[in-house]
Amino acid sequence: MAGNKKIRIQYFRSAIAAPTKHKLVVKGLGFTRLNQIVQRPDTESVRGMVKAVPHLVRILEN
Repeated sequence: MAGNKKIRIQYFRSAIAAPTKHKLVVKGLGFTRLNQIVQRPDTESVRGMVKAVPHLVRILEN
């Protein structure tokens, strides 16, 4: 993965009934609102966070 490559992630499902760890991952990705889209560096750590909550977030095509 390139050093300056970015991925777009959308928060599309509420974490209200999710476990606390999942809520912390969503917050750690920088989400504050439902249906929000953020850009993050395409790193292994960010990919791992997305992989931890695939039922709450989705990766969008650039």
